[in-house]
Amino acid sequence: MNIFPYLVLTRPANVITAISDIIAGLAIAGVLTDMDVGKDLPEMLFLMFSTAGLYAGGIVFNDIFDLEIDRVDRPERILPSGKITLRNAVLFGMVLLLGGVLMAFLVSTSSGLIALTIAFFALLYDKYGKHHPLFGPLNMGMCRGLNLLLGMSIVALTSLSVLWLMSLLPIVFVAAVTLTSRGEVTARNQQSIRLALTLDVLVAATILVLGFYQILNLPMVIPFVILWLGMNLSAKMKAIRQNEPAVIMKAVKIGVISLIPLNASYVAGFGHWIFALAMLMLLPLTLLLSRRFAVT
Repeated sequence: MNIFPYLVLTRPANVITAISDIIAGLAIAGVLTDMDVGKDLPEMLFLMFSTAGLYAGGIVFNDIFDLEIDRVDRPERILPSGKITLRNAVLFGMVLLLGGVLMAFLVSTSSGLIALTIAFFALLYDKYGKHHPLFGPLNMGMCRGLNLLLGMSIVALTSLSVLWLMSLLPIVFVAAVTLTSRGEVTARNQQSIRLALTLDVLVAATILVLGFYQILNLPMVIPFVILWLGMNLSAKMKAIRQNEPAVIMKAVKIGVISLIPLNASYVAGFGHWIFALAMLMLLPLTLLLSRRFAVT
C-alpha cells in the first residue's frame, strides 16, 4: 500500500501549525509553568494527536467535497487523479476525525466536546461555509480559535477567567487568511486582501494592548509579533500589487505557516520564551514540508 498519496491529502505542513495551536493553549493555561510530567505529558500528547486528526480529517473532507470542482480546475490533485478512491478517502477522513475526537475525550469531557465542535465546524466549512463570502472566513476562523481553546482545555476552562478570550485572536487572523485565499484560482481579490491586512494589523494591535495592560509580557511578545506581522505584510502587499493566482497562493501559504510565530508570541507572552523559541524551530520544518506538500 502506497501511503504517500494519503500524506499529500492531509497537508502535513498545515497539521504542524495546528499542533502549535495546542502548545500555545497549554502556555495560556499555565501548564508549561508547573508541569507534572506524569499527569500532564500524556494529556498534552493526547491533545496534539487530537488536533492532528481533526485538522487532517477536515482537510481530507475538503477535498472530498471539492472533487467535482477539482476534476476541472485541479485535475492533478489526489482524488481527481484517481490515486485514492473516493470510498477510501471517506473512510480515511472518518478515521482521522473520530480518532481526533476520541483522543480529546481521553483528556476530559470538555476537551472532547470542543473537539466535536471543531469537527462540526470543519465539515460545515468544507460543505457550505467556504462558498459564503462572510460566513466562510468566520467559519474557518472558528476552527482555529476552538483549536487554541482545545489546548487550554487541559485545565478547567472556568479557572482561566477571561484568558479564554485569547481564542478570538486566531479567529480574526485565520478569517483574514481565508479572505486572501478567495482569489487562489481566479485572482481579482485586491479588496479582500486589503481587508485581510486590516485584520492582521488589528490582531497585532490587540496583542500589544494586552502587553500594555500586563496580561502578556510585552518585551517578550514584540519580537514574535514583528516576525509574524512582517511575514504577512510582505506576502499580502505583494499579492495586492501582483494579483495573480500563484502570488495569492504564496500569500495564503505564508499566512498559514505564520500561525507558528503567532502562537509563539502567546507562549512568550506568558513568560515561556524558551518554549517560544523552540516553537519557532517548527518553521524550517514546515517550510520544508510546504515544498513537497500543498499548504491550503
